[in-house]
Amino acid sequence: MLPPATVRTQVQVPLRFPDGYSTTARVVTFTGLVDGREHLAIGLGDHATTLRRDADDLPVPLVRPHSECLTGDVFGSQRCDCGPQLREAAERITIAGGFLLYLRQEGRGIGLYAKMEAYALQDTGLDTYEANVALGHDEDARDYTVAAQMLHALDVSRVALLSNNPDKAEQLTRLGVAVTERVPTAVHLSPANAGYLATKARHAAHTLQLRPAR
Repeated sequence: MLPPATVRTQVQVPLRFPDGYSTTARVVTFTGLVDGREHLAIGLGDHATTLRRDADDLPVPLVRPHSECLTGDVFGSQRCDCGPQLREAAERITIAGGFLLYLRQEGRGIGLYAKMEAYALQDTGLDTYEANVALGHDEDARDYTVAAQMLHALDVSRVALLSNNPDKAEQLTRLGVAVTERVPTAVHLSPANAGYLATKARHAAHTLQLRPAR
């Protein structure tokens, strides 16, 4: 049985991205998350209406579990597509109404320093999954139990999942969150991340329609 978590604090926070896009978020913190980390749920758009149990004709909340990526989210690294996916998710969820779950799972759960070590191995020819394994980690160490806990604490029992990753949908379903549909993100392809994206599509069945980078 999934251990319960409760809402700790809610606060309004204005968000602004480097390209000028801005929105207002309801940032929620929690007590009782199983890993003890400081994950956030970010309510965007008319997220409150999507939770009304008497509104069966309304769409379910659009939800993206987004794993923290300091290099991509903050510093704009193009070795991955995390920063552009975060920016895209903020706008799409603001329009649709729902939640961005910001999960402290750097480097697919291996941590920031280990991710830098994995980058060094990738520079010698290993792909992103092989590098994690070479360091003694799982290919993908992310566990979405905390994401399910957060959603249950917010009284969210069904979601439209904004993700290209089938593992997120499978884990959330096992954890008692109904995934009514999986909504793909855009493909944020650049010369620097083309190999990385191709590996995700080939190795982990991410739904990415890749074209040659320009």
